[in-house]
Amino acid sequence: MRYGEQVTRARRDGRPVVALESTIISHGLPHPDNLRVAREIEQTVRDNGAVPATIGMIGGELVVGLDDDQIEHLALAEGVAKLSVRDLAVAAARRADGATTVAATSAVAAAAEIGVFATGGLGGVHREASVTFDESADLVTLARTPIVVVCAGVKSILDVGATLERLETLGVAVAGYGTKRFPGFFITDGGFDVDWQLDSPEQVADVIRARADQGVGAGALILANPLPADEQLDPALHDRTLAEGLELLADRHVTGKAVTPFLLSHFHESTAGQSLAVNVRIILRNAALAARIAVATTAAPAPVGFAAPA
Repeated sequence: MRYGEQVTRARRDGRPVVALESTIISHGLPHPDNLRVAREIEQTVRDNGAVPATIGMIGGELVVGLDDDQIEHLALAEGVAKLSVRDLAVAAARRADGATTVAATSAVAAAAEIGVFATGGLGGVHREASVTFDESADLVTLARTPIVVVCAGVKSILDVGATLERLETLGVAVAGYGTKRFPGFFITDGGFDVDWQLDSPEQVADVIRARADQGVGAGALILANPLPADEQLDPALHDRTLAEGLELLADRHVTGKAVTPFLLSHFHESTAGQSLAVNVRIILRNAALAARIAVATTAAPAPVGFAAPA
């Protein structure tokens, strides 16, 4: 694992750092939007006082803090692997180029002592999982990874209720940011309550400190940051597009890792780009909030037992 130049300096100087995934670059957004948005995300983190650390693999080497040329490479190259935690060693041995998922980014960030991670939406329990057993590795990884994940809930193409049940079983803490309703990624309200509400970056930092003081629990804190209602995808359009996409999944026998990219692409095409615009708003808002949390956490004494921003 190697640190990029900006992250190396931030670690030396004790500056706040925010981890960012790279699957949004190579698998989550179409070209040329992927490269443009990747740069906007990093700039948003900087504008809010922290240093961005986009994580990915270049030629088999894990890099914490990709530089602009490396980000461009992952945005444009063919055959970039989608890397979860289980894939990291194999991809490294094969000298692969790879983009890290939520699970892999969380694990690498925690190993690098970066305590805050911004993403769009989590993976979770897929619909019909009682038959297919299809569940994202994000969930079990977050159960053992001490990091704050700022997200817009889980992707609404998944079984949101079942995902929340699994997170409870796995002991992963979930709080809404400014709300006690769990967001549904493209839509503000995913239809479920959460037990806790946090209303400022300082309150999130307080949770990190309290958890370190207690020394109990080793998993993530999921901070669900909903879009304002006037910025969400129209709920009726969302529901119609989702129903159509699920039918196409069944007709074309799409399964496994291919499900999420397939449905996100379907949303993009069927909403004439509206879902893409919403997706971008989500990740930029989450990046800004994550940066403010990293700043608030770094301003206080670094906790022991819970990864703090480097």
